[in-house]
Amino acid sequence: MHPSPSVRKITWGRLAIVATIVFWSIYVVTTIFRQFIESSGGFRFTMEAIGYLIVVSFLTFSALMYLLARQGALYRFRDHVRVPRAELDRHFRDYDSAVTVLVPSYAEEPAVVRGTLWSAALQEFPNVRVVLLVDDAPVQSDPAARAKLDATLSLPGQIEEALEGPRSRFAGARAEFAAELQAGTTIERRHVEELAADYEAAAIWLEDMAENEPMEDHVDEFFIDQVLMGLASELRLNLLALRASLDQYAYPDVERVLELRIRLERTFTASLSSFQRKSYASLSHEANKAMNLNSYISLMGRDWREEQTAGGVILRPVEDAADADLVVPDSPYLLTLDADSLLLRDYCLRLVYFLEEPGNERIAVTQTPYSSFRGAPTRIERIAGATTDLQHILHQGMSYYGATFWVGANAVIRKQAVEDIVEIESVGGFEIATYIQDRTVIEDTESSIDLGTHGWTLMNYPERLSYSATPPDFGSLVVQRRRWANGGLLILPKLLDQVRERRFRRERILVREMWLRVNYMASIAWASFGLLFLLAYPYDSRLLSPVVFLAALPYFLAMGSDLRDCGHRFSDIFRIYGFNLILLPVNLAGVLKSMQQAITGEKIPFVRTPKVKDRTAVPVLYVVVPYLIIAFSVLTFARDFYAQNWGNAVFAAFNALLAAYATWMYIGVRNSIVDVWLGILNWLYVDKKTKAPARTSFVADPNKPVDWSSILYHGDRRLNRDLRRKGDRRRRVGPR
Repeated sequence: MHPSPSVRKITWGRLAIVATIVFWSIYVVTTIFRQFIESSGGFRFTMEAIGYLIVVSFLTFSALMYLLARQGALYRFRDHVRVPRAELDRHFRDYDSAVTVLVPSYAEEPAVVRGTLWSAALQEFPNVRVVLLVDDAPVQSDPAARAKLDATLSLPGQIEEALEGPRSRFAGARAEFAAELQAGTTIERRHVEELAADYEAAAIWLEDMAENEPMEDHVDEFFIDQVLMGLASELRLNLLALRASLDQYAYPDVERVLELRIRLERTFTASLSSFQRKSYASLSHEANKAMNLNSYISLMGRDWREEQTAGGVILRPVEDAADADLVVPDSPYLLTLDADSLLLRDYCLRLVYFLEEPGNERIAVTQTPYSSFRGAPTRIERIAGATTDLQHILHQGMSYYGATFWVGANAVIRKQAVEDIVEIESVGGFEIATYIQDRTVIEDTESSIDLGTHGWTLMNYPERLSYSATPPDFGSLVVQRRRWANGGLLILPKLLDQVRERRFRRERILVREMWLRVNYMASIAWASFGLLFLLAYPYDSRLLSPVVFLAALPYFLAMGSDLRDCGHRFSDIFRIYGFNLILLPVNLAGVLKSMQQAITGEKIPFVRTPKVKDRTAVPVLYVVVPYLIIAFSVLTFARDFYAQNWGNAVFAAFNALLAAYATWMYIGVRNSIVDVWLGILNWLYVDKKTKAPARTSFVADPNKPVDWSSILYHGDRRLNRDLRRKGDRRRRVGPR
C-alpha cells in the first residue's frame, strides 16, 4: 500500500503546479518580451530568443506534466481503500473462470524464469494456467544453448510436480469438508483445529522451500522474502486468528471455514506448460515479444491438429477434441508477465476483482506498473530503479486523468478487448492474427491507443503488487532505453484518430488528458533535442534569467520528495540528471530510428533487453559521446568564464560535473576502454564469408529420389524450371 499523503503534501503539490506556470509566464514577459521591446539585437538575437523560448517552454511543459501526474497520484493514494480479504474470498468462492498467464521468454537464464513462474503459480486465484512462451529456436546447435533451453522447458513440469503434494492434501481436505457441509454439519472444534493444522502445514512448506532457495543476488532475496515468506506470513496470520478463535471458543461460521479451505487449495493449484511458436510453420516467426504473445492468443479456445508438411509442422483446427494434438483452453482474462518480473501473492485476485466491480465493464487493461527490486548491488541498477519507481507514481496519476498507458511488464487484460482490436492478415496462405501491435517496439503504448479508439479504457491499480529487474550494467540499459525512446512519435497520428473517433461517439475529452498523452509519447524527443541545444549552442547571456531556475525548482523539489517516499535519497535528483546526460545519445538514437521508420516505412527490429548476469558490451558511440559531453562542457565553462558570462558558465560547470560523475559511476573508465577496444576490433575483423551452397535440382542426381512432397506442397515455379534445365532428357521423353 502507498502511504496516504497528508493535506500539507497535497497542498504543496498544487502550489508547485501554480508556481511553475507563474514563473514561466514571468520569464516570457520580463525576459523575452522586454528584450524584443527595449533592445534591438538584430536577426541573430531574435532567432536565438525564439529558439531559446521554444526549448525552455517544452522542458517546462514536461516538468508541469510531471507535477500534474504526481498530483493525480496523490489524490488516488489518498482515496484508495483496500478491499477486505473476506470480500475477496466471498467473491471468488464459487468462481470457475480462469486467468491465463503468458510469460514470453527468449534466451533467458532458467533461474530468472523460474522465479517468475513460481510467483505466477502461487497466485491465490481459483484457476491459474501459466504458459511459458519460449521464443528460442527449437533446434540449437550449440550444446550450452541447448542445455539452457532444455532447463527452461523443464521448469513448468518441475513446478507442477512440486505443488502436487500440498495441492492433493488441501484439495482432499476441502472435499471432505464440503461433503460434511452437504450432510448438514455444523462447525465443531475439530473443524477449526484441522483447518489450523493445514494452514500451519502450508506455511511450513513455504518456509522450508525458502530455506532451501539459493540466494545469489537481491532478486533472489526478494523472491524469498516477499514471494515465499510473504505468502507464508499471511498464512500464519490466518493461523493466529484460528488459534485465537479456539482459545476463545468462538468459531468462524460454516461459510467462512469453507472459503478458507478453498483459498488454501487454490493457492497451491496451478497448471503450467510451455509453448514454442517457432515449432510451427503456420505461426508468425517475427522476432518480437508482441508476436510471441499474439501467436498463442490466436490459438486459444480451439483444438488443433498437427500436420507434417514439406514446409514444416502446421496447425489446423479440428472440431472434435479427440482428434486434436494441441488443446488450448480459453479464458476471459490474460495476464502478460515479463520473464524477469515477480508478482505478489494477491495480484490476480485484486486486479480481477477490480475488473469485475460494477462500472468497470469497459476497462480493458489493469495493472500495477512495476517497481524496482530493492538492494541492487550496482550504482547504475539503483539509479535506473529510482527512475522506474518515479514512473510507477506518474502512471498512477495518469489514471486519475484518464490518460493511462499499458506498461508491458505485467497486466491483466480482458480477452474480449484484445479481440475487438485484432487485425487479421494472410501470410503465405496462413491467417496471422495481431492483437498486440508490433509496428513499433513499444507495442504496449500503441495497443493502448487502439483500445481507446474502440471504446475501451485502461486503469492502474493503486498498490505495489509487481516488481521487475532493472538492467545491471550500462550495456543492457542502452538496449532497453533505446527501445523505449523509439516509436512514440510514430504513434501520435493514431492518437489523433482516437480523438476523432471518441468525439464521434460524443465522449468528453479533457485537455489535460491530451497533454499527458502527448507528453508521454513525445517528451523524450523534445527533451533530448532541447537538452542538446542547451548543451551545444552558446545562447546570448541576456536570455538567461534566475526565473528559469525558479520555474524548474518545483519540479526538482517534487521529484526529490517522491524519491524519498520510494526509499531513495533526495540527492538522487542530481544523479538522475547526470544519468540522463549520458543517456542523451541513446535517447536521440531511438528518436532518430522513429524518424527513419516514418520515412522508410520499415519496422525497426525488436532488440530484447539482455537478462543475464554478465556485463553487456556498449556500442562505441554511446561510450564516446558522454566523454565528448564532458569535454565540451568544460570548454564552454572556460570560454564563458573568461567572457564573464556567468550564467552559461555555471550551467556548463554543472553539466560537466554531473556528466563526469555519471560516466565514472555508471559506465566506468575501465569498461569504457574495453568497450572502445572491442568496437575497434569488431570494425577491423569481419567474419569470413561462406560461399552460398549451389542450387541443386530435385532430379539432377538420377540416384537421388525425387522430393515429391516438397514439389507437391510448395509448387514453386522455379523448381519446375530447374527440372526442365537439369533433368535427365530421357525422363522427359513421352507423348506430347
